[in-house]
Amino acid sequence: MSDDAPEERLSALQAQARAFVQERDWAQFHSPRNLAMALSVEAGELLELYLWSTDDGPQPLSEARRDRVAHEAADVLLCLLNFCDQADVDLAQAFEEKLAIARKKYPVGKARGKALKWDEL
Repeated sequence: MSDDAPEERLSALQAQARAFVQERDWAQFHSPRNLAMALSVEAGELLELYLWSTDDGPQPLSEARRDRVAHEAADVLLCLLNFCDQADVDLAQAFEEKLAIARKKYPVGKARGKALKWDEL
């Protein structure tokens, strides 16, 4: 595992994703709209690997799917990085801001162990 700060690792992943796209001249297809749709499709492919699993059963249903789960999760990340690149979103900054908002909405003392929305706490 790298000793780099998380935002540096995220920047490095972003650079790799950008280079991958540039090498293939795919940016012409990467509008934020198209990438948002692709992100949804990739997330659906990840979800499909859990189809018919039960809450108390193995996750995913078949151990043979483990590698596919990892690869689909990576596809989701790749699409998200491409989307953020095209939509000019600083993902590390947006994550930190959103986490700060979530901390205020879901204080530990009220939210711990509860599956409720913030306005139901």
